[in-house]
Amino acid sequence: MPRVAPAPHGGATVRLPVRAWRAARVGVHVLRGLATTVGVFPFAGEARRRTLIRRWSAKLLRIVGIHARVDGSLEAAGGNVLIVANHVSWLDIFVVNAHCPARFVAKSELSSWPLAGRLMRAAGTIFIARERRHDTRRVNDHAAKALAAGGVVAVFPEGTTTDGSVLLKFHASLLQPIVDSRGRVQPVAIRYVDPTGARSDAPVYGDETIAASFWRVCGQRRLIVDVAVPEPIAAHGAHRRELAREAEAVIRRVLALPAVATAPGTAGDRAGASP
Repeated sequence: MPRVAPAPHGGATVRLPVRAWRAARVGVHVLRGLATTVGVFPFAGEARRRTLIRRWSAKLLRIVGIHARVDGSLEAAGGNVLIVANHVSWLDIFVVNAHCPARFVAKSELSSWPLAGRLMRAAGTIFIARERRHDTRRVNDHAAKALAAGGVVAVFPEGTTTDGSVLLKFHASLLQPIVDSRGRVQPVAIRYVDPTGARSDAPVYGDETIAASFWRVCGQRRLIVDVAVPEPIAAHGAHRRELAREAEAVIRRVLALPAVATAPGTAGDRAGASP
């Protein structure tokens, strides 16, 4: 699926030794995370695993110099909740997990990422093969079971990343599990800005390698991620398309972004998520 092309990246950067030091610290942090998933997760309860995921994600953001400002409380969402967020960067997953660990629905290609793929699997990520339309049913079954058990699942209904200056149409297919479980949809609006408050393109994940995007993020002097958590939306008795439209409208209003048409070459109700 095509991504919206990112704008030129700007903002103050750090010296090469600082950037390299950050990258090395992230590498060590990832290895520690893997060790935790192998040595601790099999013996830990759900609450303990959530605590570890939250702490690990928050520390990752601190290492790369990202400060989170949250308007509202994701923790107040409770269980049987589907988090629905706009999608700008691979950092979005860690931003959400730093405040409310969730089982993300992500494209199957991510499972093959070195180290990170294993971390995502250990964290309970549900991978979807977007090229196989019928795979949505399998994914929705897994998500419905997690929600019915009081869990939290997160999706990016745009189906791809943007540069943060637009909001693509929300595809509704992955919202069916929250309708079936009679839970709530929790809209989450994510915006990356520099210290002056201007939108930052540095975290944007466009048509480039994850390594290139990661290296650019490590080089930023300071980044701020604003996370807005509006009131949740009751899913009981609603149609998934109604929920998708309402969640999209709420996030667009919070971010003050215009609506745009569905990404080229996609069906109006296609499922999917990307890094």
